[in-house]
Parts: sequence; C-alpha cells; structure tokens
Amino acid sequence: MNVNSIVVLKLVLFIYWPWLVNSEGEQNRLLVNMTLVQNASALGAYCLDGSLPAYHLHRGFGAGADNWLLQFEGGGWCNDIKSCLDRSKSNHGSTRYMNKWEVFSGILSNNASFNPDFYNWNRVKIRYCDGASFSGDAKFYNGTSMLYFRGQRIWQAIILDLLPKGLGHAKKAMLSGCSAGGLATFLHCDNFTSYLPKNASVKCLSDAGFFLDERDIALNHTMRSFYEDLITLQGVEPNLNQNCTSTLYYPHLCFFPQYALPYIETPFFILNSAYDVYQFHHILVPPSSDPRRHWDHCKLNVTACDASQLNILQGFRNDMLATLRDFYQNSTRDGMYINSCFTHCQSETQETWFAVGSPRIHNKTIAETVGDWYFSRNISKEIDCAYPCDTTCHHMI
Repeated sequence: MNVNSIVVLKLVLFIYWPWLVNSEGEQNRLLVNMTLVQNASALGAYCLDGSLPAYHLHRGFGAGADNWLLQFEGGGWCNDIKSCLDRSKSNHGSTRYMNKWEVFSGILSNNASFNPDFYNWNRVKIRYCDGASFSGDAKFYNGTSMLYFRGQRIWQAIILDLLPKGLGHAKKAMLSGCSAGGLATFLHCDNFTSYLPKNASVKCLSDAGFFLDERDIALNHTMRSFYEDLITLQGVEPNLNQNCTSTLYYPHLCFFPQYALPYIETPFFILNSAYDVYQFHHILVPPSSDPRRHWDHCKLNVTACDASQLNILQGFRNDMLATLRDFYQNSTRDGMYINSCFTHCQSETQETWFAVGSPRIHNKTIAETVGDWYFSRNISKEIDCAYPCDTTCHHMI
C-alpha cells in the first residue's frame, strides 16, 4: 500500500469510525446508574410488588444543559391477577429485580456521532414496573397477596422528583417511549407539557406505540378485550384523556392511540413499523386465532409466509395507514416515520436509530427525520413503500 492510499484510509477511518464501531461494544457503552424515587411512598407510588419506582438520569452539557428528553421503558402489560402477580416477581414489576445500570444508546446516546440532535440533553430512562403503561391507580389485596396498580402515581412521582433537578426550567423537552412506553407517551403527552414552563418547546415521540384497534385473523377483537380487562383491573379509565372518554360511547377505547391522538394538543411524532412484529404476533395473529398454528413459520421468518398470509399483512399495513391518514394529511406541526420493516422499537437501538446501515426512507434515517421535525428544519412525514421493497430494513424475523 502506497503513502497516498494510507492517507486516504486514515481519513476515511477518521470520518466514519464513530459509525463503524458497534455502539454496544465495550469502548462505547454508556452505563447509567439507577435512581430510586425515595419520596414516591408519600404519593403511594409503588411498583406492582410495593418497591419504589426508579429512573436513570444522564446529565446534559453545553448547549443542551437546559434541554430534557424523558424516555418511557416498554415491556408489555398485565391484565389479570395471575399475570400481574407473575410480573411483580420480575424486572417488569419490581425495581428489586432490575439491572441497576442501563446502557444508553440510540436516542439516549451522549455521542454526537450516534445521536446528533439530542446527545447533550439531559436524558432520562423511566423504568416500567406497573403493567399498564403508567396509567393505573388501584390496589389489590386478597388477604395473602398485595398488588399495587399505581402507574399514574409513578409517573407523577418521577416528574416531581425531576422538576427540582432542572426539568422545571427546561427550555426544550421531549417525552418519548418504546412499545408500552410508546403508548404511555400518548397517554401522558399533554400532562407532561403542563409541568413545564410556558415558553418551553415541548414535543412528544412514540416509538412502536401505535397499537391498532384491529380484529385478528379470526375476526375477534383480541387486543380490545385484553385492554378492557387491563383498564378495569388497574383503574385506568379516570386517567385517560377526558375529552376522548367523554366523546366515545366506549370510553376504554381511549387507551388505543388512534382514539386519543385527535385530542392531544402537544406536537407529536409517530415512529412505527407498518408491520410491527408485536402487533403481528399479538393483535393480528394472536395464538388464540391460530389454533392449528398455520402461521408459525411465517411468524418466525417472513420469507416463509405464503401469498395469502402476505396479503393479510399488507391489509394490516393498509389499515394502519388509513387510520393515520388525517394525521398525515392535515397536521402541520406533527411528524411521522412509518417504515416497512418487521421490527419493534427503533429509537433505542443504535443500528436502527443512526448508523451507516440504518433503515432509511427517501435516504433519511430515523434520527435525521425526528431531528428535522423537532427543530422545524424540514417537513418530517415519511411513509415507506410496502414490503418487500425496502432493502435498508433490520428485520427481527
């Protein structure tokens, strides 16, 4: 190799090395310690098992020192006593079982090469331990077992703990979340805004949280029934958007983002796959809808889906886009990124958030599109072509 080639190679490595290094490697891992909310008990804010709620905070710096990003952790739900008791003995129902250190990557990274718009903000990961997307307010006791359904109080306790730490004088802020945490963003977006200064720029982002009210392949409303049981068990309905619940004949439907979205006043960004793997497996084709397990191979590997199954999946995508049509066409303050990858949650993983091989729509990464939307640099509404046209996807199946 001649001298000129070596110089060129060094220049290329200098420019692209931050992207080429695996962000999950030891040399780039940002580990952030857990903070227990010691005053939570005064509000009766407990995890399912009675342990204190928690979050992880990594301080901002420089121009981002007065800006805040809060990220709800995801992790499904529980809708009956048995599943909630089981959950209370796991890291999704108790801080006693959680890792005390969390890796901050993707939208939580502190590296400008990995997270160009939010790297120097105060970044908070809110741990999930209630099983109802931070929205319940009830308690169960049968003489032997106690369960605290206190997600709404956990949310309040964490906000009150963060306000004196600088959140109370934020200049810019964003509430985000993944999966069940993405759903929590729909539920708490306007409430988040109410805690912050009137002149603050406040926006919300849901990643993989746009769970559809959709019939499964057996034409049953499996997810609607699941949510209805959850809402009743955990006392969620009083904490749903009151403008929504006062309008719909079935108020519990306001737990679904598509019904709550029209009433959210804060600017909102929806990041979702049109073929979201969780929704594919639990809303469209839950086990109860496929007793003969005809879909097993398709669920494990999309290339194994037959023509009929692919047609049903394309129908699901069409229904999602139809549900979002008004949001796409008539909202000027909001943003969206709906890609065609068989995946679930894309903002916390470096490879899908911002890297050389990240998913792209019209050659724009998720991070670039979200940043353009938040800072009003460009119109930020991207819809991917239908599967299998997108060759940039990181498929989970």
